[in-house]
Amino acid sequence: MNRRKFIETSGAAAGAAIVGSVAPKVKSSPADTEQKAGRSGKIKLGLYSISYGGIWYKGAALSFDELCKRAKDYGFDGVELDNKRPMGNPMDLDQRKRDEMRNSIARYGLEIPCVAANNDFSSPIPEHRDCQLLMVQETAKLAKDLGAKVVRLFAAWAGVPIHEGAGTYDLVHDHDGYYTFTRQYPYATRLDRWNFVKECLAEAAKMGEENGVVMALQNHAPLIRHWKDTYDLVREVNSPWLKICLDLPIFENLDKEYVANAVRTVGNLQVHSHYGGEYYRDAKGEVRQKVLESGFGEPLPDYAHYISLMNEIGYNGYFTFELCHPVLNDDHTRGGIEFAHEQVKLAREFLGNIVTT
Repeated sequence: MNRRKFIETSGAAAGAAIVGSVAPKVKSSPADTEQKAGRSGKIKLGLYSISYGGIWYKGAALSFDELCKRAKDYGFDGVELDNKRPMGNPMDLDQRKRDEMRNSIARYGLEIPCVAANNDFSSPIPEHRDCQLLMVQETAKLAKDLGAKVVRLFAAWAGVPIHEGAGTYDLVHDHDGYYTFTRQYPYATRLDRWNFVKECLAEAAKMGEENGVVMALQNHAPLIRHWKDTYDLVREVNSPWLKICLDLPIFENLDKEYVANAVRTVGNLQVHSHYGGEYYRDAKGEVRQKVLESGFGEPLPDYAHYISLMNEIGYNGYFTFELCHPVLNDDHTRGGIEFAHEQVKLAREFLGNIVTT
């Protein structure tokens, strides 16, 4: 099981049933100026540091400078930093190290569009939520220091356990009984946890304002069942410093009409996005998406359609590639870092061909 299939089982049914009433729109945001300045849209491609964190493949993590060099060599416009060790934990990065990171970004002619938090705002225990808010506050300060415009947030991220030296989602998803989000706190209802998340998002938005960075809520389970939950949380907080990171691969329904409605409804609240999966080169030399045994990518996301919708709403932002699942060879042994290198290169070529078409 990989990150992109970490979806609550109720999500598809709930998402398909949405008709939704129209609520007041979020007031205009500082990020809207850039969006409105180029309504035709301008999409850039980035590399997310989680791809080289050393937990998915056999091999060590890259340093931040090595990540930037890879991104430059493979033709990316920027890098997205995960706020986890070994590369991006704010506790490890004093001012000297932050200056070195900015120097790396400048040296390779890149941007850093986003720093990603790995937060869970859904606990009914106040101390848990306070710890998460403190982490997000430090992440916002790091984003400011590195020149990033966005901090990406989860509603309720369960984390990535390390099992026998490798990252796995098997121990934290609902489907096999190891972990059940809805039973994690039997005394807290879904509405309770929704409101805990909403309160924390409002605080996080203020932290974003203090540091001049926009918070972006990702449409990622658990708690969030579908894109409309993401949209509703952002509307209910109603802060110009809280926007949306809408990711296609984790949509609960990939029908074109459904996706189009989501993108057009979210509109200029959309400030960041990711793409993932694995890729191969066919007999004609064209890069194509791979259907994985884990079920990721069935049906395969239609990125050409999605990019056209992003251009339609005038999206000026990044799509960053994330290799965010365990990589296996054909014989089910762990792939090495060479596997990651190949996937990063193929992913850049794949979406680059769509963006420039």
